[in-house]
Formats: sequence, C-alpha cells, structure tokens
Amino acid sequence: MRRFFAVIFLLIGSLLFTANLYAQDRPLIPITKYPRKDTAVVMPPDVVQETDISDLLQSIFTKNYKPAKLDTIGRKPIVSFVPAVGYSLQTEFAGTLTGNIVFRSAPNSKVSAITTSMGFTQRKQFTLPIVSSIWSNNNKYVFLGDARFYVYPQSTYGLGTNSNIKDEDPMRYNLFRFSEVVLRQVTGNFYLGAGYKLMQHWNISHKGPLDGAPSDYEAYGASSHTTSSGLSVNALFDSRDNSVNASKGFYAAIQYYDYLKVFGSNSDWKSVVIDIRKYYRFPENSDNVIAFWSYDWLTLSGRPPYLDLPSTSWDTYSTTGRGYIQSRFRGAQMVYAEAEYRFRITPNGLLGGVVFLNGESFSTAPGTPLQSIQPGYGPGLRIKLSKVSKTNLDIDYGFGNQGSKGLFLTVGEVF
Repeated sequence: MRRFFAVIFLLIGSLLFTANLYAQDRPLIPITKYPRKDTAVVMPPDVVQETDISDLLQSIFTKNYKPAKLDTIGRKPIVSFVPAVGYSLQTEFAGTLTGNIVFRSAPNSKVSAITTSMGFTQRKQFTLPIVSSIWSNNNKYVFLGDARFYVYPQSTYGLGTNSNIKDEDPMRYNLFRFSEVVLRQVTGNFYLGAGYKLMQHWNISHKGPLDGAPSDYEAYGASSHTTSSGLSVNALFDSRDNSVNASKGFYAAIQYYDYLKVFGSNSDWKSVVIDIRKYYRFPENSDNVIAFWSYDWLTLSGRPPYLDLPSTSWDTYSTTGRGYIQSRFRGAQMVYAEAEYRFRITPNGLLGGVVFLNGESFSTAPGTPLQSIQPGYGPGLRIKLSKVSKTNLDIDYGFGNQGSKGLFLTVGEVF
C-alpha cells in the first residue's frame, strides 16, 4: 500500500511541476537537493529534518535510506527537461515539454535561471515562453527577460468588473511578446534600471458574445493586428528570505511603461504596474505565514489596444484572480489585493495548507471609474517538492461570483 501511494505522489508531482511551468512561465530553481547560497533563500537549521517528495519515495524504495549530503549550485549549468501533461482553467488539459537551466555567473552571485515550456492544449492553444533572470558578479546587475509566442484561442467577457460571464466572446489571436530589463544595484536590496517591451497581436478574430449582447471589443475598437512598443523605467526592492516561498520580508517593484508610435506602436500610451508584497510569521514562533499582496496595473494616458489592457491572470506569472478564468475581467485600470494564510499540516513540512481571499476592481475604457470589487476565495493544499528551495506544489480550488470556480495549479507560491 505504501508503494501505491508513493507512485501516486510521483505521478502527481511530475504532472503538476510541468503543468504550472507551462501555465505560469515562472523562472524557478529546479526540484533538486541543491541549496541556494543567496539572499533569496535562507536554509533553516533543521533542514535535514524536513521531508519532501524525494525523501518519501526513496525511504520507501531504498533500504536504510539516509538523505544525501547537500551540494551547491555552481557555474556549471544544471539542465532539466521533462515531458508531461497538465491542467488549468484557461487551457483545460495540456501536453508540455518543460525545462530550465540554472547556474551562477560568478561564485558570489545569486542563482540565475532560464526557463522554457512548449505546450499544446485541449483548447487548441500553442505556447512557447522563455523567461530568464541572470545575476552578474556580486549581484551588481540583474537582467530580466521574457519572450513568448502564443497561438491562443481565448474568450473575453467585456470591460469592467460589472461585466457578465454570460457575455462570453470567443476570440483567437497570435501573440509575440518580448521584454528585457537591466537593473543595477543602488544599495543593499534596492535596484534601479530600464528596459524595452514589445507586444504584438495578429490574426485577431472573434465571434461576438454568445448571448447576442453588444460587443465591448467592437465598441472599444476591433483590429486584426496591434503593436505596443516602448521603453520602461524600473525600480525593485526585495528583502524576502526566499524568492519562491517567503516566510518574512518585503518586496516592491514599480514598472513604468511609455509606448510610442516612433517605436512602432499603434498609438502613444503610458502605464504603470505597482507590485507590493509583505510576509509575516504568524504566530511569530511558528512556521505558519500570513502574506499580503497588492497589484495595481494602471493606464496613465492614451488608449492601449484592447488585448494590451490590464486583465485577470495576465500579470507576469499569471497568478492574479484565483477563482476566475484568465481574461475574465479587463479594463483600463486594475486594482488588486490578496491575503493568504499558509500553515503546516504535517510537522515534517511534507504537507501544508492555505486559505486565500482576493478582490479585484476594473474600470472599462480609459477615463472611466473603477467598478465593483469581485472577490475570489478558497482553500489549497501544499506538497513539498524541495525542502532545500522550499518549493511547494500548490493545488488550490477557487470560487468567484456568478458561479465561477475551478482548480488552480502552481509550483512555488502564488506570490
């Protein structure tokens, strides 16, 4: 019986690990027994007493198993590629080939990572993202890259948070996105920098709302091809003890974008993204954590193309709005907040749980006010994939208004 459950854990682990790298494109450290000697990870003194899936399986199948001595990530790249299947609300079932490369550019640098995932989905979607974070010697510079190509049938539901789920408008488009940001350390955990971002959508088509209602997409301005191209100014402060699963610390990132016709954009427009996160141990002497997240994505001026407007689960890692399908809400302004309580179920850390509550409010077209707040909430299960990087496999079930609900899978915490 123990062998049966071990095989089930192994299958679930491989399934969800690759499923969410496809869904989120998050640049994660691989699930290995390599500690990270950087400010993003602080190893607890009793790490050898922690248990993850690898320990569980080896203790079952290996007689007198003892955890191997922990090693370090060095300049030699560690390459991991895995084929698997996965599931998300926006893709349904998907087949993926997911992999990443991790290394240190210098002995005293943080761990750099390059992640990619090619996927084919039940909804006839194709995705190919490449996400990178490269740290230089002494962490003086960090280079953040994001390139992706999508063939993406996906519905829109109109503008604003007062939109009705019955107004579903099936769309289809191709997407190419390229972004590169260079940040330089100013002092301690504070970085400043600049970058370039290009977003192109083409072969855009839609059927119109299934209930026969007027189309917000057509009213806003339908187009078969759009381009947004511009420069960014970026600021970052990150004092978290672990970038994958923080138990304390503060994170704040501000991204200001200026899209210009001179760079090839359809129109001139400006936006800003303000991403703030705070983590506390609660109770203070426990391993439980209460985490808070504020994510504001605002159009400052101009009129962005419809598909470049702020939208649910179109943040960098596609994690806003648990309880709703990707693109459920869209508008010129997005204000979002979330709180999550994370707790252990087993003392060895193999199993944990969460409860979460979020709220999002969108306006419609530029210049209009924010509409009602739409809540999302639910419970979740955590399975420890790596006790070294504290990487969890997340299985959440979210609920929202108008009957919205579904399963949400993540590797590494949602925020």
